[in-house]
Amino acid sequence: MKYFVASGEDRKLTADSRGALRGSFIELSDGVTHYELAGPEDGDVVLMAGGLTIPLFYWDGLVSELHARGLRTLTCSAYGRGYSDRVQARYDETLFTRQLAELTDRLGLTARPLHLVGTSMGALVSMTYAAQYRSSVSTLTIVGPAGLAKPQLTSPNRLLRSDLLAGVVARRRGLQLLQGHLGHNVRDPELGAKLTEMVLDAFRFEGSLYAVFDTLQHLPVAGRDDLFRRTGTLGIPTLLLWGDEDVVTPLTQFDTARVLLKPQKHHVINKCGHMAPFERPRDVADQLVPFVSARTERLDS
Repeated sequence: MKYFVASGEDRKLTADSRGALRGSFIELSDGVTHYELAGPEDGDVVLMAGGLTIPLFYWDGLVSELHARGLRTLTCSAYGRGYSDRVQARYDETLFTRQLAELTDRLGLTARPLHLVGTSMGALVSMTYAAQYRSSVSTLTIVGPAGLAKPQLTSPNRLLRSDLLAGVVARRRGLQLLQGHLGHNVRDPELGAKLTEMVLDAFRFEGSLYAVFDTLQHLPVAGRDDLFRRTGTLGIPTLLLWGDEDVVTPLTQFDTARVLLKPQKHHVINKCGHMAPFERPRDVADQLVPFVSARTERLDS
């Protein structure tokens, strides 16, 4: 799909526009990445990989919980999201995996294995990362993963296969479709409003809708059973979490994920939609912290 600037994208990402933001910025091989490394300096590092649209601020609630329990966190906005560069590249797992690998390397975090957390589309990126950098991943936590829906020959998928049609749809109706997608992610209307404001603020920067639609073209979010199956053979201790009222990646896919991933532990969070780390950060931390701590204790003993 040819790069485009959509209506309403009235800002450019520059040093000045980023100046007031919390966090740090680093130039990697594909572009500038917005990241935040925080928490107890002696804590194990938990690396987060987010979904299709979210900036790093999405993780704030979970990050606070993890810091309070002794863990250090590395969050970032994937290229095209938040306040990271809108790169003119193919938005696929290779790009996002390279971003995470370069970021951890440049920050000097490769000496000790990381705890990797991926949610929604980020779960697919996390699984790809885990396969490529097996020795650097201590545990893998997958939350409401994309990828288990069956591929369908529906009209939206046909549109995305055509660069021309995908570009037209993205420019004309992209923002409307995005807002509709955000409305399905969380149960609580107040949290939904907060999420929408957080995401849409960053979508005023040029190239944002291009990045999302190019991702939809090149990072398949259905029919990925083989990726799950391969991840299940890596031998990485895995935790699978899911919201019981998730309508984006429905709980009906939970058993399939269990069979393919073979997680050491799995848990369904009650009264929770698609974005468990955002909606129910304490419940996610209650599952995540004991899981990663047990692995750390075994390594240290």
